[in-house]
Amino acid sequence: MLELPIGSQGMPDARLKPGERLDDLLTYELKIIQSPEVFSFSLDAVLLARFATVPPRGRVLDLCTGNGVIPLLLSTRTSARIEGVEIQPRLADMAERSVALNGLADRIRIRLGDLKEYESPDGPYDAITVNPPYMPVKSGEHKENLHHAMARHEIGCTLEEVTAACSRLVKRGGRVSMVHRPSRLVEITEAMRRNRLEPKRMRFIHSHADSEANMVLIEALKEGKPEVRLLPPLIVYHKDREYTQELLDVFYGRKDRLIDNGNKETEAETP
Repeated sequence: MLELPIGSQGMPDARLKPGERLDDLLTYELKIIQSPEVFSFSLDAVLLARFATVPPRGRVLDLCTGNGVIPLLLSTRTSARIEGVEIQPRLADMAERSVALNGLADRIRIRLGDLKEYESPDGPYDAITVNPPYMPVKSGEHKENLHHAMARHEIGCTLEEVTAACSRLVKRGGRVSMVHRPSRLVEITEAMRRNRLEPKRMRFIHSHADSEANMVLIEALKEGKPEVRLLPPLIVYHKDREYTQELLDVFYGRKDRLIDNGNKETEAETP
């Protein structure tokens, strides 16, 4: 498992409930409420928040928001209004309290709801991020507690339902960014294209330079033209298990997005 250099210091705060802790995100003095009883965020969420193309203003939506880590991190990159949708009441409550704790309630709103049914009260979004469950229900064991099971397995939503929701909620020419397993890449691209989301950027994540990819970041354009950029692989660890410089830069806020070779063409592209 890929480890995160977050600060788990058990810092006291009146907004914490039994079994919860306050973790330091190590960037922009952001804090987040977590608990071992529910699924805590991991490296994939951090990388997605630093990979996604987001507008400087406008409206951004994060689906499957969990405890709200992606909206919190996105708030350091944009002045847009950010909303997060989460189906599990406990996680949505934790996310909402984390937003308030960081003084971001005027910029981030957490909504309790099912992405399959969710409708935007203010029209389509400029950009959407999503870190969905990776495994179909039929695969592997999912006898753990429901919070963990729903985070890992497609119990609350399938890949097809996720991409359909993204297409329904993003504007024409808007961006949808996702992190997932490389083993499902064909399914992901097919589902996106069925739902008028054209893959435009991909980046594979490897624990080490000589290991297989274990994550893929993919960004699609609503009703875009067929053309995709395969970015250089992102390596997490050196041989000595120290983080690579690119990872350290985004962890500690020295850079607010992952390297993209300085190419901004896709950000300005229109469908």
